[in-house]
Amino acid sequence: FASFGYTLFITVSSVAAILLFCSMFAWYITRVRSWVTKALYLLCAFSMVVPFQMVMFTLSSLADSMRISFFGLYTLRFNTPWMLWFVYLGFGAGLAVFMFCGFMRSVPLEIEEASMIDGCSPLQTYFKVVFPLLKPTMVSVGILEAMWIWNDYLLPYLVLDLKRFKTVPIAVQYLRGGYGSVDMGAMMAMLVLAITPIVVIYLFSQRYIVSGVMAGAVKG
Repeated sequence: FASFGYTLFITVSSVAAILLFCSMFAWYITRVRSWVTKALYLLCAFSMVVPFQMVMFTLSSLADSMRISFFGLYTLRFNTPWMLWFVYLGFGAGLAVFMFCGFMRSVPLEIEEASMIDGCSPLQTYFKVVFPLLKPTMVSVGILEAMWIWNDYLLPYLVLDLKRFKTVPIAVQYLRGGYGSVDMGAMMAMLVLAITPIVVIYLFSQRYIVSGVMAGAVKG
């Protein structure tokens, strides 16, 4: 169950980071019109077409060497589950920003201007006015990103220290023994553990995916 816990933490933390930071970023580049924000939007859109295989070796070596130190007392390395969300934030930002920008263009600017007149700061405007309006797209982006991160095998395999941490997809692979032998009981149990949560989430939330995508499809 340690692998299940690592996978759950990575998925929840990564999706939360993607929803928060990407929605704020999309709000900024949508409302601030300049060549810089246009370039940032095109950069996010371009990141969706870059194959992961082009950067995986550089990414794995960078994750092995990078670390964050807190006042010199505690150090977090990027090859642990506690910091893997940062890597997923970079790879998941392209789709998330693209969808959030599409929805933000359909939100009337007058709503935000009214909140500014009432004395709201930019952060208060975002969290009290913009954030509640983003709910349909938030749900859609959250489901799509969660399905990708939960089932991802290659990125954790390249980044994590496999001697200490294994996600569920990696643990399934390690259940194979020598000479092709497989513990079928443990294998089937692990596959059910890997498939059931994401299938249940998808079945109960699939209608929100279409509504969230269509929410930003028409500007009105």
